[in-house]
Amino acid sequence: MTKPEKNALEWTVFAIGLVLVLATLGYLSRESALDDGGPPDVVARLGGARLSKNGYLVPVEVANEGEGTAEDVVVPIALELPDGTREEAELSIAFLPRDSKRNGWVSFRTDPRRGTLSLGAIAFEVP
Repeated sequence: MTKPEKNALEWTVFAIGLVLVLATLGYLSRESALDDGGPPDVVARLGGARLSKNGYLVPVEVANEGEGTAEDVVVPIALELPDGTREEAELSIAFLPRDSKRNGWVSFRTDPRRGTLSLGAIAFEVP
């Protein structure tokens, strides 16, 4: 009994699959070789306050501009009012890969435009 020969479609599918697998392996090898293992560089930016049903919402954008991944990122935000009172909020992000951004919101009871918003020290873990 002779083996059936492969037709052109089978060879084409095989070639495309082989190219995709080799390209993926090449990309992953290149990325792991070029990764210098630098630390994450987590940066947070605050947006303008918006009125909500339960107070005021402030958008927060958190970006990782470094080479490493950051986990369990904690961004503290404080609102200092002219009368000396202070409100605090905290935004937590579970996973922040390199060159990525995450957006979140924090809530305050008092209008943040009446005081000064400030970011505290950002904390994170390196996996």
